[in-house]
Amino acid sequence: MYFTGRQNGRGDDKIEPVSTWKEVRAHLRTHRYELATEFPAGLAGTPLLTRPSWVPPAPIPLRALDIAWQQAPAWALPPASGDPAYPSYSAAMAALDAPTVFENRPTWRLLDADLAGSAPRLVFGDGRYFDSIDTGEAAAHEYAAATLDGSATPLRDAIGDPTDLRTRPANLAISALTATRDQFLLHWRDPAKVGHAGGLYQVVPVGVFQSSGPGDFDLWRFLLREYAEELLGEPEVEAPDYETWPFAAAMTAALDAGDIEAHVLGLGVDPLTFATDLLVRVRVDGPVFDELFGGRVAVNDEGAVTMRPFTPATISGLPMQAAGAALVRLALDAEPAR
Repeated sequence: MYFTGRQNGRGDDKIEPVSTWKEVRAHLRTHRYELATEFPAGLAGTPLLTRPSWVPPAPIPLRALDIAWQQAPAWALPPASGDPAYPSYSAAMAALDAPTVFENRPTWRLLDADLAGSAPRLVFGDGRYFDSIDTGEAAAHEYAAATLDGSATPLRDAIGDPTDLRTRPANLAISALTATRDQFLLHWRDPAKVGHAGGLYQVVPVGVFQSSGPGDFDLWRFLLREYAEELLGEPEVEAPDYETWPFAAAMTAALDAGDIEAHVLGLGVDPLTFATDLLVRVRVDGPVFDELFGGRVAVNDEGAVTMRPFTPATISGLPMQAAGAALVRLALDAEPAR
């Protein structure tokens, strides 16, 4: 299910927006969690939207998931800057509410997904980071404005079902739940530093799937770069040699040895922002975790990281991004009895 807008409550179609862009943006930032939880329950009892073909019958080893590339079709949706002075929502954000890091980098755009069949695969084309800002974040702004003054939601209406990857550009974020047997890492996203989901909790690492150089069209290698940045505080690595990079070599050796397990549990779309996440559980043996992440940072470029008990109570009532909440619940359900 999805929601395309609110009626103005007056029984007519007259549009009378009264809130400024900054007022709507402040409302979205302050009430992002409450707005997202207005939607019906979806995957794992969270608002996260999904499709039957996006939920595997059993966890899929990350390296067994096939990925392919094909030419991405052009997309054309109504512009929704929220302010007629700006041609796009990303332009309005850059001028009025830019986070610390806000760059229109190349990404891999998700075109098709099948995780429930006998040969699970994802299909990508070329995209840009601001594609999701100009559609998903703009649609969230529309929704926030509608809650304030009943204004229309033409972009959200045009997209329709946000799980239909043919109607909008979808940048794929990979959300990785990093856990030992008894604990997991939780990330608070600082709204002053990030352009998406500020003020909410999330698993860690999380990043939009993109390349840093030749040979980087690879989900595991992408996660290695995200781990180095978000947990170890290392600067962004450009075109690394994964064979000689000590951290990457150690992580991959642990994966090969079974001391790290990385499995895909599903795919979902946030109903408010249309953020699209591949849900990956990464379980690390305790001694290996201490060796690889014993020197992890408490604060990174996107927020703060803490270690929490791996139990349902930890996230109960927590303002958590839908993808992270669904992933934690799916992972707990998949845990063997203790």
